[in-house]
Amino acid sequence: MIDDQVIDPTTTKAWKALEKDAKRIQATTLKELFANDPDRASRFHFEGAGISMDLSKNLIDEDVVTHLLDLAHETKVFERRDSMFRGERINNSENRRVLHIALRLPRSAQLVLDGEDIVAEVHATLDQMGDFADEVRDGRWKGATGKRITDVVNIGIGGSYLGPEMASLALRRSISAPLAAHFIANVDGTDTEKITSTLDPETTLFIVASKTFTTLETMTNATMARDWIASTLGEEAIGNHFVAVSTNHEAVQAFGIADRAMFGFWDWVGGRYSMDSAIGLSTMLLIGRDGFAELLAGFHEVDQLFCSAPAEQNLPLLLGLLRVWYDCFLGAQTIGVMPYSSDLARFPAYLQQLQMESNGKRVDRSGKALSYQSGAIFWGEPGTDGQHSFYQLLHQGTKLIPVDFIGFLQPLSGYHASHDLLMANLIAQAQALAFGRSAEEVAASGVEEWQVPFRTFTGNKPSTLMLLDELTPKSLGTLVALYEHDVFTQGAVWGIDSFDQWGVELGKAMATSVSGALTDESVPLNYDSSTNAAIERYRASRRRWA
Repeated sequence: MIDDQVIDPTTTKAWKALEKDAKRIQATTLKELFANDPDRASRFHFEGAGISMDLSKNLIDEDVVTHLLDLAHETKVFERRDSMFRGERINNSENRRVLHIALRLPRSAQLVLDGEDIVAEVHATLDQMGDFADEVRDGRWKGATGKRITDVVNIGIGGSYLGPEMASLALRRSISAPLAAHFIANVDGTDTEKITSTLDPETTLFIVASKTFTTLETMTNATMARDWIASTLGEEAIGNHFVAVSTNHEAVQAFGIADRAMFGFWDWVGGRYSMDSAIGLSTMLLIGRDGFAELLAGFHEVDQLFCSAPAEQNLPLLLGLLRVWYDCFLGAQTIGVMPYSSDLARFPAYLQQLQMESNGKRVDRSGKALSYQSGAIFWGEPGTDGQHSFYQLLHQGTKLIPVDFIGFLQPLSGYHASHDLLMANLIAQAQALAFGRSAEEVAASGVEEWQVPFRTFTGNKPSTLMLLDELTPKSLGTLVALYEHDVFTQGAVWGIDSFDQWGVELGKAMATSVSGALTDESVPLNYDSSTNAAIERYRASRRRWA
């Protein structure tokens, strides 16, 4: 199914206006913008769903925002948003619906598609997950030898791993059961070996998360874990120590997992949008069904905000439009995400997949090659760690790198002075990036003249400051949903399909071919000379240790 309604954003009036805006903005500085507008801080401050978002330190003015909103209208972002919420097949290259928003609709809602109430199906799965989680958390689901489960290992990759792992760390203070969570993703056997070496097979439960139950990395690791259980507890123990999140009933049964221990989800849920589906089973085991309900409520609150807030106050819309502004008009290549919370250490990695797998596309929805940039590179580390590594480049480097700063007003620990210092660093870094320190200010501080150039900070480095009250299941849900709809907005403006991921297929297919050549020396090497040489080197080494 090809979408023939794609609008080339470069042909719109708003795009032309933004090109002129870019020249004007590049001729001024944040320092000047603040000096010329005493109300700038309040003018570009927005609130919604418990998120306080300060856009004032971005390289924008009112005309830029007006023209970005015009661009959203001209590229029919709002119509496409409404199509998604209605359950239309906006993933056109796979002819699928995009309904991760249905995963967090309340039980009282209704969304009927093809005669089926999607909400009822979702809540039936949530109830199944909740019943299972209660059994494990209460100690009623036991290992094969009768011992209660103490450790849960999620085996998955990509969206079947990054969200649950991120959430397990982010919500560690909300864990309400004597359980520890572990995650295996990398096909490198040392990953599985490292985890299982610390665990007792009698008290370990594995969650195998693969929609098809054929994902190479996941099933390779699952087989290693299965062998580990079977070799110590026997084949009959598999049913006590494995559950599956999958839609492949036959393959799950063949693995030895009972029907009641299989949790399904739908083809309208993309992996990177699935942490609030059955893929989040490990999260529910840790924080309980009530905690998981709070997480879903946070997601849903931002869904409602995205649908109903006026465009000029719509947080995810504005954030997504800012990405387009920096990417297509100011030439930024990357976006830094710096959470000032060590519990959000895996949040930038989660966003890497969400953003880059969604919008790393070279053609629009009609298959036409793009004539403009799409999909910024997202990266980051928690503050204050990054301040002593890559912040040097942010402050004094030559690249334009907009930064998202994320902070929480209430401390998670009892070390309140430490939290004061953490927040001081968060606020000060945004200030320093924006305004810098001029050569005159450096000289006036008594620095020797020859050192002045080295200690000057030009400033004019943009950032967005997001503050939330505290890190809870609900606020984590709001934060993730904010970025989900930020992604949607970008893709809608660019006219691309943000919900397929064909780019991950080629490397996987070629790896299958190369794998056979590595282990079977009778396979002729018909690759390029570089690939052939690498295979030969591996074969030679393998002869010594295999």
